[in-house]
Amino acid sequence: MSGIWQLIRRRTPLGWLQLSHEKGRLLVALSGIAFADVLMFMQLGFQNALYDSNTRLNRSLQTDIVLLSPQARNMQNLSTFSRRRLYQAMDIPGVKAAEPFYANTIVWKHPQRRQETTVQLVGLNPDHSAFNLPEVNQQLNKLKLPDTVLFDRGSRGNYSETIAQLAQNKTMTTEVERRTITLAGLFTLGASFGADGTLITSDQNFLLMFPRREAASISLGLVYLAPGADPQQIAAAMKSYLPNDVQVMTHAEFIQFEENYWKSASPIGFIFGLGTAMAFVVGVVIVYQVLSTDVNAHLKEYATFKAMGYNNAYLLSVVFEEAVILAVLGFVPGTILPLGLYALAAQATALPLYMTVTRAILVLILTLIMCGLSGVIATRKLQSADPADMF
Repeated sequence: MSGIWQLIRRRTPLGWLQLSHEKGRLLVALSGIAFADVLMFMQLGFQNALYDSNTRLNRSLQTDIVLLSPQARNMQNLSTFSRRRLYQAMDIPGVKAAEPFYANTIVWKHPQRRQETTVQLVGLNPDHSAFNLPEVNQQLNKLKLPDTVLFDRGSRGNYSETIAQLAQNKTMTTEVERRTITLAGLFTLGASFGADGTLITSDQNFLLMFPRREAASISLGLVYLAPGADPQQIAAAMKSYLPNDVQVMTHAEFIQFEENYWKSASPIGFIFGLGTAMAFVVGVVIVYQVLSTDVNAHLKEYATFKAMGYNNAYLLSVVFEEAVILAVLGFVPGTILPLGLYALAAQATALPLYMTVTRAILVLILTLIMCGLSGVIATRKLQSADPADMF
């Protein structure tokens, strides 16, 4: 490969001259590459939004160790387990406290439009901060009032009037499962693929909204350690001490648990990965068609080079030069267009869609590989052909 680069630096840029000679063909090629890049950017962007949005609640929890049922699949599908496991966990040296955490999806009515939608309701002990969200921690006393919740301003849907009134310290009422509740404040978390938004309330209010739910059946156990205690060591001791009807995870493992579900157990993660792969294949086909057409159009010129003694490495360097030029020039519009599409999709879906440097570098590398692979395939005929046969 280093020999090819040396050839490119020493000789006349035939690749660029051949591409620029047919400007219409060049524009078609760049449009195809940009299209493939846009597809890859959008698929990777939605995939990142999938993982980011669905781990927000996990990441916002303020805890050292999390207890959950072995049947739990993700935050929207948490099975319950006995609250007694919290008391047993406190027997482990180094454990300072253990608090119950309740979570379930629930249908509520839009405060203005009265349309029904699904949100996630979480219940916590208002005397203990379960989130590392300052907006929530400053309003915990409001949750002690009956049927009072905090509303997520990042929820999916048009809640501009609701947010405006709550921002002015006014309260609003709506219905949840035929029960009137009061919206008393705002916080910011955001929608996800699993729920349109989140409501936070006290554990007692949560149980009132789910009258068939026993207080002893909890969704998560949030375990807090004494200063200086090692979460890994405490978690290992807890696993050997507690019965197998409960899982023990550090906070970091709990976040990874959620992400792994959407990566492997959920079909959505697979679909976005497949979409990226398909976009790559489309790009390979488009670039191959362009380079193959170019090779066929200049077949006699390549034959002359071979007859003059130029080897296959030189011919490959010409086509490889074209591939690199196409990759770089096509990448520019293929990067600019997704910026607007990300903003448009983020506004429509309330999902965290944005461009990252890491993703841009990844797509650039994929584009170079895509064009380089197409170039290698396009030169197979040249490498095996006899100069006399090409005239």
